[in-house]
Amino acid sequence: MGQQVADYVLERLREWGIDRVFGYPGDGINGMLGAFDRAKGHPEFIQTRHEEMAAFMACAHAKFTGEVGVCIATSGPGAIHLLNGLYDAKLDHQPVVAIIGQQKRQSQGTHYQQEVALENLFSDVSEFVQICMDPGQMRHIVDRAFKTALTTRGVATIIVPEDVRESDAVPSPPKEHGSSPLFSFRALGPSSPGSSPWTTTTAMPLRSEATAAGLSVIVRS
Repeated sequence: MGQQVADYVLERLREWGIDRVFGYPGDGINGMLGAFDRAKGHPEFIQTRHEEMAAFMACAHAKFTGEVGVCIATSGPGAIHLLNGLYDAKLDHQPVVAIIGQQKRQSQGTHYQQEVALENLFSDVSEFVQICMDPGQMRHIVDRAFKTALTTRGVATIIVPEDVRESDAVPSPPKEHGSSPLFSFRALGPSSPGSSPWTTTTAMPLRSEATAAGLSVIVRS
């Protein structure tokens, strides 16, 4: 079996330096849970007691490490439970990426079980929210989510339908007119995972002083 979109998402998270993802299992993300098992702990799936706690833990991870926090939840009610923790990240200006499951593309708009208009629901809490409708989108959506979270110090949300997640991965999207947004978000910062202008190592010595003052500090290299 070739690499699935779910496996590629975790691969891209690793390239962005993500070591752990906080979440709670559910049918809408079964494909991602299988990918976590195949990833052998890289990144590690940290199971929480509730989706809300997963979002709070991702926010706390961002606060205490200076890294992007990542959480994952199933579709419908599970996704809704993320909102409290994500608003904590929004209001405290912490970079958090949320990955959310969704019903299959052909089921959307049909009042399918637990179908929720997630793009509308997460539009206020997120600086960036996008549903992946084709495997070829995934690389750009993941990269843009991380760039937006880092540059705006806010929440970015990725919505992945079940059938997209279980499709064959397309690590290199087609470079043709209308298909490759290579220049569409250059203003949002680094063009690849390895070229982020923000460094956590230089920010960490200032963290205790910043915490005492109630401030968030970004240090450019």
